[in-house]
Amino acid sequence: MKKQKTLVYKCSSCGREEPKWLGRCPECGEWNTLAETPVSAGKIENRRKETRGVPQILPLSAVDPMEGSRIGSGIGELDRVLGGGIMRRSSVLVGGEPGIGKSTLLLQAAACAETKGRILYVSGEESAGQLRLRADRLGLNDKKGCMERIEILSTGNLVEIENALNAIKPVLILVDSAQTLFSADAGSAPGTINQMKFCTFELIEWVKEHDAALLLTAHVTKEGFIAGPKTLEHMVDTVLYFEQNDKTSGLSGTVDCRFLRAAKNRFGSVDEIGIFTMSEQGLSPVEDADRLFLIRREGELPPGVATAAVLEGTRTILVEIQALTIPAKGAVSRVFSDKIDSGRVSRVSAALEKHLGLRLSDQDLYVNAAGGIRITEVGVELALACALYSARTGLVLPSDLVISGELSLTGEIRPVRRLAGRVKNALNLGFNSFLGPAPDQPIPELKAAADIKSAIKMIYGNSKEIKN
Repeated sequence: MKKQKTLVYKCSSCGREEPKWLGRCPECGEWNTLAETPVSAGKIENRRKETRGVPQILPLSAVDPMEGSRIGSGIGELDRVLGGGIMRRSSVLVGGEPGIGKSTLLLQAAACAETKGRILYVSGEESAGQLRLRADRLGLNDKKGCMERIEILSTGNLVEIENALNAIKPVLILVDSAQTLFSADAGSAPGTINQMKFCTFELIEWVKEHDAALLLTAHVTKEGFIAGPKTLEHMVDTVLYFEQNDKTSGLSGTVDCRFLRAAKNRFGSVDEIGIFTMSEQGLSPVEDADRLFLIRREGELPPGVATAAVLEGTRTILVEIQALTIPAKGAVSRVFSDKIDSGRVSRVSAALEKHLGLRLSDQDLYVNAAGGIRITEVGVELALACALYSARTGLVLPSDLVISGELSLTGEIRPVRRLAGRVKNALNLGFNSFLGPAPDQPIPELKAAADIKSAIKMIYGNSKEIKN
């Protein structure tokens, strides 16, 4: 008897299924992407009848605490972002632009992982010979035992990958990349949304059942987001993004920094940031980044430059904030800022105009953070306000001054976290003064200001008049 067939319409962009054809996909909004796809009804029934037995139910008190143990990656900056290491039975998705170092990071993590178990590196993009050349270039053959314990599988076929997993039972699985995985059961061409979701789900299920950990890379779109459905990010436990800055000449010389950020982390904080430098020997963690984003200069600072003390997770970093104001070229002023949120720049400039009478509404504002680091912490707002004031008036800020604080719309300077640690860090790096909000406990080296007007007076004194 002929098998019955059911028809669905799948979106080639996001994978959404509809019972009838639509011109526009309701999920992603793309036009003419729904295509007719036959699905075997018998196959659907077989999958529904599949069972793995009665699920094991345990009281929370009976769960072994060691199930929440971590595997050290051997790379301090990666462990910092992950919250202390790679959690067992978890999956980590690493996204980034082509050539930024995703494959290098995975290979170095495989070589340095602090585990005695077996490690499987699955590559659908490179052959075994290419991986060996990369390992030799990174100097992994000089590290005792690193090359021997990494086992290579160059394929994207899910069946072959699962057979290898069941044969060697690895503790750590690294997949490069999610877009190269394919399975005949997914019923679509390799690289599509359905293939990514299906194959990733099967690998996640395997590591949860076998007390292993999974790291896989993913490509990103031109907007910088991981290519594919958001469902993929919901499926994994941790989502990391690799970012790259422009090469800059700082106090440590010309550096090519890569930033590793967590957009999602079920087992740690998303506030931490990992900093790496890229060289011929691969990615090198930057553990002491205090002065990495300061520009080497002699003499006084130019107008529009302020030094800010910001927190990135548990680490204090000194960053040079640069501002430039020029008359608006059109009827409406514009804000150009990609490293600091442009909305924050607009709020700070509005507070300056309201409480200091400093006219910025007819100016185009350009704001930058030296070194290419993206800053989201509120403690940068007072330094940003001082940089904008300096750029608009032409008054130079003291070169030995570090600034930190949150600026409210009422002009008040609000407290920030770990202020004492920021002050101590700035003094250790040779800065003589620190401007910030009033602390709960007195700090002798801190110049405390209640609002933006008193902060400007502390910097320039009463003899300096505010220029419009």
